[in-house]
Amino acid sequence: QVQLVESGGGLVQAGDSLRLSCQASGRTFSTYVVAWFRQAPGKEREFVAGIRRSNGSTYYADSVKGRFTISRDNAKNTVYLQMNSLKPEDTAVYYCAARSTMIIVTIVERYDYWGQGTQVTVSS
Repeated sequence: QVQLVESGGGLVQAGDSLRLSCQASGRTFSTYVVAWFRQAPGKEREFVAGIRRSNGSTYYADSVKGRFTISRDNAKNTVYLQMNSLKPEDTAVYYCAARSTMIIVTIVERYDYWGQGTQVTVSS
């Protein structure tokens, strides 16, 4: 089993930055791809960014490209999401997810492990 714990959420103003962290424990060798998803009230959970832990290759949703950066520190079993130039529409619960294959995908059902989520609120 793999456990994922997110941290770093909070309340910020538009234009501010936040860095989210996702700490993995347990059978971390099976977390080949780690991704961030988000879910706003009344909306479906959506893909934000993903990273392949082996080589650091990344993929982003168009809505965050150029503003968000996903990175990893394999020694710490941690994946980060640096969020800059935040907008009110970025307000959501942000979830960390992991899957046991090498391909970054954007589909919620393809991820095997999930964290409990961290709230990000951006005021205008």
